[in-house]
Amino acid sequence: MTKRSIEVFSAGCALCADTAKKVEALACPSCEVVVLDMQEAATAQRARDLGIRTVPAVVVNGKLLDCCRGGVDEQVLRNAGVGSPIT
Repeated sequence: MTKRSIEVFSAGCALCADTAKKVEALACPSCEVVVLDMQEAATAQRARDLGIRTVPAVVVNGKLLDCCRGGVDEQVLRNAGVGSPIT
């Protein structure tokens, strides 16, 4: 089964935790959610490579979502397929 890769970039703050919970609540069996700690050097480098400037940020299948440039929007997450099985 093909999985949708969802990465949540977090700094460990309450807003990041809320975002991770929201994404995990929306996730479906086709979603593989990983919460990444920005305190880790490799995660911070990946964030820079993806153009992440603020956290929390969500990346779906390697693409930084527009919702995450200034906050997380549930509808944008849903439009990216979060919560919908891959058929």
